[in-house]
Amino acid sequence: MKITFFTEGGYQGKIPRNHPNMRTELAWMCALNADHWNINETPTKKYDLGIVIIPKKNPQFDLNKIKQYCNKVAVMQEGPNWYWQDYPLQQQIWYYNTIQEADFMFVHNESDKKYYEGLTGKECKILPSLMIEDSIKDLPQVKRKDIIIGGNFCSWYGGFDSYITAQEADCPIYIPSMGRKIEGEEQMPGLNHLPYMNWVEWIKTLNNFKYGIHLMRTHAAGTFALNCAYLGIPCIGYEGLDTQKICHPDLTVKLGDLATAKEKLIQLKSDKQWYDKCSVIAKEQYQKHYQEKNFKI
Repeated sequence: MKITFFTEGGYQGKIPRNHPNMRTELAWMCALNADHWNINETPTKKYDLGIVIIPKKNPQFDLNKIKQYCNKVAVMQEGPNWYWQDYPLQQQIWYYNTIQEADFMFVHNESDKKYYEGLTGKECKILPSLMIEDSIKDLPQVKRKDIIIGGNFCSWYGGFDSYITAQEADCPIYIPSMGRKIEGEEQMPGLNHLPYMNWVEWIKTLNNFKYGIHLMRTHAAGTFALNCAYLGIPCIGYEGLDTQKICHPDLTVKLGDLATAKEKLIQLKSDKQWYDKCSVIAKEQYQKHYQEKNFKI
């Protein structure tokens, strides 16, 4: 099957397996041996399937133009299933009409599948998050320590929940630098900001941490929980993200249940046997459900 992706990215062609910034959408393209076109460019050849990732900002484009070059067109969910309802009303209507014109949709999580099927009446398929491991194999064995939380202090990531929970472990807390950092974060006591880095650098850096906490209220691709699972790092998170629920079943808590999240962190720190069990489960679940050899659409 000949597949291409359409995104707002400015590159054209195939993604090399050693790409240094192998985010989820690039991993999909790589695993599927798919081409890529900018969403506003005109392809020079025909495809069996075109997968469209609608830009979050300025999401206007012509899906009917893409249909001329693809036998079937699927829209891929980008971000949480509610984000498009922050658009002005006319753009909300455009978004709804556009996904109705697609043949089907790809989504992140089981909860998203139910939502979009109810919204559109169309077939929706889960396209699981993916890691291309070529550039991150054979990472060095390190003595892991400290906590890393998975997102900034905006409503999208809900970093405050993770920050408050992490303080229970009484060890240094780190946070990645991301595009949604808000003013004042760097002054938060006891919080260490990592510099911005590409994906390969991120995985190598993450490998140094012992505990992951990502109490994210927003249900999207779930890459933080997945990255932790690949490395065998136990990750505490809210239910709703498939990667969290599948890879870290004993560390998944109900939305807003910070008391239980704190208890689980304390147990991870005090009970080495349970920590090791959670680490092994995470790795095994990653290999069973998310390794590239098991990826299909």
